[in-house]
Amino acid sequence: MVDTRLPVASARSLLQLAGLDRAAARSSLAAMSLDEQVAAVCEAPVALRYRLLDLVPEPEAVIPLLPEAELCFTCKEVGVEDASRLLEYATDHQIIACIDLDAWQGLSPDIRKLDSWMMSLAEAGDDTLLRAARAMDPETLALYLRDHVAVELKPSGDEDWQPPEGGQTLEGQFYYIARRDDDDVAVLRRLLIVLFQHDYWLYFRMMQSVTEELASEIEEWALRWRTGRLEDLGFPSWDHSMRIYGHLRPERLADVPLEPPDIEYSRWQLPVWISDLPAAADDRHSIFRAVARLDEKGRSQFFYAFLSLANKIAVADGRELGDAETLPDTIEKAARVASLGLEHVASANALELEEALRRLPLEQLFRIGVNLAPEGVRPRIRTPDEEEDENAEDQTGSGDPS
Repeated sequence: MVDTRLPVASARSLLQLAGLDRAAARSSLAAMSLDEQVAAVCEAPVALRYRLLDLVPEPEAVIPLLPEAELCFTCKEVGVEDASRLLEYATDHQIIACIDLDAWQGLSPDIRKLDSWMMSLAEAGDDTLLRAARAMDPETLALYLRDHVAVELKPSGDEDWQPPEGGQTLEGQFYYIARRDDDDVAVLRRLLIVLFQHDYWLYFRMMQSVTEELASEIEEWALRWRTGRLEDLGFPSWDHSMRIYGHLRPERLADVPLEPPDIEYSRWQLPVWISDLPAAADDRHSIFRAVARLDEKGRSQFFYAFLSLANKIAVADGRELGDAETLPDTIEKAARVASLGLEHVASANALELEEALRRLPLEQLFRIGVNLAPEGVRPRIRTPDEEEDENAEDQTGSGDPS
């Protein structure tokens, strides 16, 4: 893990130098340590990172060290379909994190976005495509296949059986045919060939899944695997995240324990590059004014607790986890709403802001703020009928306009 506190040369200065003298910028980067090169890339604006990566002497050494979400942001900025060079050097864990963060819509996989990632992985080469397929959970891979093709298994001993019209096969047993006339299955065929040549049992598992398993069961397991992986990145499950919006009785909003509780804040390897809270220098929010008065240990605990809260907001609100703007937006919301709770508790108990912050967990302060001013804060939960109508509209919009 790269130390985000490393002093690095200004990314903007390097980019300015690259505009004047690419060789000089390349030499400047080459003189840095590997960790400093990673820091320089991550400190650069997302829109300009690819230019720096084009200048580092060994991108194959730098790219695997990028935090998972930062690689996802960079790929999306370049255009996922054009990010094959980045994915070629990415680790298996980074690739799956990118798919988990971007190729889902709420609690369901977004096959169109998954198509883009698979296309880029195929463009990166057979080795990258094989690594990604082996690293993905079989259920997500099966959902990708069954969206594009129907599969028929040749019955054993039936000599009169005829393969489906237009069906293709690699081994004379499984025949697949595109579900839509206008669907180009070239990438999928490339994937099947790679699996057939290098991992037959995974190939067999995928083809059998399309013919035998229920889509609903596959989706459920794919969601379980993804939820577990996202929890490792600091994104709790949706139902767990929604607790931050729970109702509190009005008479309990100002309750504080007599003594500061022994709160254990967890630390984890952040999937984003962040050395300090972007809004920490903005004293508009009382929560940050209070944090400034804490000791170093208190500020460190707050840092991780606050990012954990921002991640829960992102999940509960159904935000795009692979969007570079999501974290700044959820940080702003966390600061604004938690500040309401902090000010209320401090005022009602005649406490200094920092003392109120010591007395109550950050998520409790946010929850108090939600209950004080809920209008426009809690996410709107769509009904099953609304979700069904939206899915129908999506299917209509993606069909043949004629």
